[in-house]
Amino acid sequence: MNKIFKTHLALLSLPVCLLTLLLGANVWAAVIDAVNPALRPPKGAQVAIVVFEDLQCPQCRRVAPILEQASKTYKIPLVRHDFPLPMHNWSYEAAVMARYFDSTSKELGNEFRDYIFANQLEINPQNLRGYAERFASAHKVDFPFVVDPQGKFAAEVNTDRDVGRAIKLEHTPTVYVVSSRHPDKPYVEMKDASQLYALIDAMMKD
Repeated sequence: MNKIFKTHLALLSLPVCLLTLLLGANVWAAVIDAVNPALRPPKGAQVAIVVFEDLQCPQCRRVAPILEQASKTYKIPLVRHDFPLPMHNWSYEAAVMARYFDSTSKELGNEFRDYIFANQLEINPQNLRGYAERFASAHKVDFPFVVDPQGKFAAEVNTDRDVGRAIKLEHTPTVYVVSSRHPDKPYVEMKDASQLYALIDAMMKD
């Protein structure tokens, strides 16, 4: 298995044109398939921003509006993944609540995430539900006493968290600009918010 992985890494380091000549389109497609699906643009998009965030993370709160503005400016998708960290005492429950609102619409779920960020400094485990109830009431959405009786939404959060662990996340937020235009380098991590637009420009070039 390690030998195969090393082979994939070696192939990814070759120029696209040379790789195509050496291996052919079918083998090259197999190499691209090795990239985690979370690090690819969603269907119908060539470039996207992908973020793994924790709703209790202060830096996630600060970066969120920057990512949303970039998404609007470039008209590219912003794909948000829940990655609640174990040291935060209400972020997991908030992520489950966000998944509940996602079940009405993804837009509503993301609006709830932004609402939580906007009130992050005042939220604690005791009043989190009250914030969620007020959000639901303002949007004329029911908010049941038991939000996730079957554990469906928790499973979705766990799946996102497992994806983050699979790609070796070390912190939140972790932000990637992903592209189908550059098979030799399908994603790049944003190390600093000031470089986001430059990364998008580079990934949008043919």
